[in-house]
Amino acid sequence: MRVLPQPLKRVPRPGCKRGIHSLRGKLTLANVALLALGIVAATAVSVMGMRYYLLDQIDSELTKTRDSLGGSQLTLREIDSLSMLGFVRDRLVQQSEDQPRPDSLFAAVDSRGKPVGLLGFEPTEAQHAFAEAVDDPRTLIENPEPHDIHVQGAAYRASATRLSDGTYILLATSTDGLHKGVAKAIKLDLAIGTLLLALLACLTMFSVRRRMRPLEDMVETSSAIAEGDLTRRVPSSSEATLEVEQLRVALNSMLHQVESAYRTRERSAAQLRRFVGDASHELRTPLSAIRGYLQLYDKGMLTDPGERRRAWDRMNGEVDRMGRLVDELLTLARLDQQPELRFRNVDITRLVRDAAEDLRVQQPQRPLTVDADGSLLVHADESGLRQVLGNLVGNVRTHTPADAPVRLGVERADGIVRLCVADKGPGLGPQDAARVFDRFFRSGGGAGSGLGMAIVQGVVHAHGGEVTVRTAPGEGLAVTVTLPAGAAVRS
Repeated sequence: MRVLPQPLKRVPRPGCKRGIHSLRGKLTLANVALLALGIVAATAVSVMGMRYYLLDQIDSELTKTRDSLGGSQLTLREIDSLSMLGFVRDRLVQQSEDQPRPDSLFAAVDSRGKPVGLLGFEPTEAQHAFAEAVDDPRTLIENPEPHDIHVQGAAYRASATRLSDGTYILLATSTDGLHKGVAKAIKLDLAIGTLLLALLACLTMFSVRRRMRPLEDMVETSSAIAEGDLTRRVPSSSEATLEVEQLRVALNSMLHQVESAYRTRERSAAQLRRFVGDASHELRTPLSAIRGYLQLYDKGMLTDPGERRRAWDRMNGEVDRMGRLVDELLTLARLDQQPELRFRNVDITRLVRDAAEDLRVQQPQRPLTVDADGSLLVHADESGLRQVLGNLVGNVRTHTPADAPVRLGVERADGIVRLCVADKGPGLGPQDAARVFDRFFRSGGGAGSGLGMAIVQGVVHAHGGEVTVRTAPGEGLAVTVTLPAGAAVRS
């Protein structure tokens, strides 16, 4: 019965969890936040640079005009009488209410800060407001840099100079254009920045979704494996990055190992259940026979000495059978634990000849051919090889007619050693041949414990070799043991 792993709770796909809880949302939010900080920093630097540049131009114009007036040593009367200052008349013309505010202001004030007329014109409302906004012109003269003031709600940069007669000349240039330009630049930067942020968010979501597709495939594969499909693997993707591809390869390798381990455990569990069942069956038969004879003896039914002798021999035979069975089980258990064998140079041809002599003594009428000339040394465990030969020859003696020919041979070819035991007995069918190395398997329910070939396979595998059979009904059975290269030396 196949035991499947318990299904685990299905892991949700990364796309099922939206917002800042998902990696996709966090990456998008991080990119947008970084770009937003960059846009804000770039906007602030550009606006500050533009404002500084425009203010510097305004301040330069004011400073030039102030220096030209202050350095000429003119008085207010002289300025009033010079026709070259006709441009001042245009600046002093009173603006109507529907006209825009002037870009420049010019006013003359006395030592008390009161505006005075120029060119025969009385101070205008704008000049009065200008004088009130300045309050004390000496503060402007003491500081060579122009100051920010507000005249009738409008922003200006103001400066002042003093004429030789003590009159103060106030100069101002409007900065409304500067502020409007800065505001427009900020709005434009914000609009473009918002568009860039939206575009980056879309591109990031799309890119992350495409790049994270291999991770979603890994989650789907893990969920499928948790539900029992151990054959699933993470498919390759052309969109995967180097790190993700390395993770995919490592995960597939791990899944292959997990599947192999699970299949091995499943196979071992099935073998263990079959082994326990067969061992119980094999031990039950001699125990039942011994129990039966003991019950007969206990009830006094074995009165004849000959019957008691037969019962005694029968019980001894069953005890010997149980002992051999237990010894073989212990041998298999040690082989399963991969014991440390005592390797040394062993003449395998001598072992083959010894096994052949034993068979001749036990069955002198059987035709026997031995191909083991000279000496062939192999680095192996001698007792293990003797047990292999003993089991193979014992199978021939037990499962074939006494007149069936047998051939024992050993050879070295291509750096490997092949040991062959072949008979011309009845052979095995395909189904029996597939189970010949199974524990407690006996073809046709024949004699023996059914552990001999399993022990042969275990000993050969412990030597790093392999054992194969070639058989067919009516064509006999040939068992070939192959030992690894580099272990044989011909002498």
